[in-house]
Amino acid sequence: MLSDQILEDLKKEISELEYKRYIKQISFNEEESKSNYLVFEAPNTLIANWVKTKYSQKIANIYEAKTGIKPTVIIKKRTKNKKISESSGEKLPEFQIPKAKSTILNPSYTFDSFVVGSSNQYAFTAAKAVAQKPAIVYNPVFIYGPTGLGKTHLIQAIGNYVLSKGLNVIYTTIEQFMNDFTYNLRNQTMDRFREKYRICDVLLIDDIQFLSNKIQTQEEFFHTFNELYSNKKQIVLTADKPPKKIAGLEERLQSRFEWGLIADIHPPELETKIAIIKKKCELDGIYLNNEVINYIATNMGDNIREIESAIINLNAYASLMHQEITLEFAKNVMKEQIKEKKKNIQLNDIINVISKELNVKSSDIKSKKRSKNIVEARRIGIYLARTLTHNSMPSLASYFGMKDHTAVSHNMKKINEMINNDENFRLKVEELKNKILSTS
Repeated sequence: MLSDQILEDLKKEISELEYKRYIKQISFNEEESKSNYLVFEAPNTLIANWVKTKYSQKIANIYEAKTGIKPTVIIKKRTKNKKISESSGEKLPEFQIPKAKSTILNPSYTFDSFVVGSSNQYAFTAAKAVAQKPAIVYNPVFIYGPTGLGKTHLIQAIGNYVLSKGLNVIYTTIEQFMNDFTYNLRNQTMDRFREKYRICDVLLIDDIQFLSNKIQTQEEFFHTFNELYSNKKQIVLTADKPPKKIAGLEERLQSRFEWGLIADIHPPELETKIAIIKKKCELDGIYLNNEVINYIATNMGDNIREIESAIINLNAYASLMHQEITLEFAKNVMKEQIKEKKKNIQLNDIINVISKELNVKSSDIKSKKRSKNIVEARRIGIYLARTLTHNSMPSLASYFGMKDHTAVSHNMKKINEMINNDENFRLKVEELKNKILSTS
């Protein structure tokens, strides 16, 4: 059923907690719906208002992407009243699945609304260059990285930019591409399918990794790729890993994905996360004080989609409850979204996280090397080891290769001064502590 497909697609864009708490509670009212009018029902007014405020536009966008029809989405409280069609005396048209006509881009995904930091600078610069000169500077472009870091934002920013220049753009997920392929193959309308995906100026495809082991679809995509490339049309793909690491991908496709430019996106550094939160608040008209912003940035991990979802969630709760968003209010609302804290932290847990996050070898942290970045990583390691474990100063001195406990004491004094005098440094240490405490 199309309504089930829509909610499944929505599930991929939001956190599992939000899906279980809200979306799983609503049901599609097929009798009251029609091709351009979708009615969903919720068990109570609170959930109905929440879903309406936060998700109705997303539902409309997904439906339009699948059908080419922009619908009105109604979210209402489930009642036992007579159906609309009965009370009005009108018989609503039977709900049907219209034929897909086009794809859609989220207009809020632009280069101006994308927050740039060292973790995504390369991918952003490449995407912007491609948007300005499609099929001239780099083709294809392959952007990869973990989920929730902005790949979809970047690929759609390319689409919105070239669309404003009058070019024909097709944006889709590889799942939708596969669904379209299967539907048209079954109905012997492959000419229509090929016209849709091959007669365009720019083809944008998200989550190409799901093409893995889909032999028949890979064959069709191979020919689609060749057709577009030979006609100097731009191709942009995203995935959660580079082409060589996508298992079950034909070698000829892997080779073509590597013809152009490959750009990766890393988890954002703390400063970028704070900037993203502030940008999200600015765009959505949400006020959060610095205490709340810093709490979200240091406790929510690196998934930007989850961070933005938490902000919307927090603002909606405050609005519905007529509450000011204080730090205590934020902690209470977000307690289920903050990862459970580990117990019995080991020294190696601390060193491994610091090594990864600060890009310093574990062996260097425990060495006598004195370069600035290694000294800082070592000091943070000592501070967090002393804070999060029951190890004595002599045992820490032994672990970190120091002369005796007085060296540990000196480092503790120095880092406490830095924490008290440098807010950015304090937040960095707090973020590292939360990552160490978070379960994987």
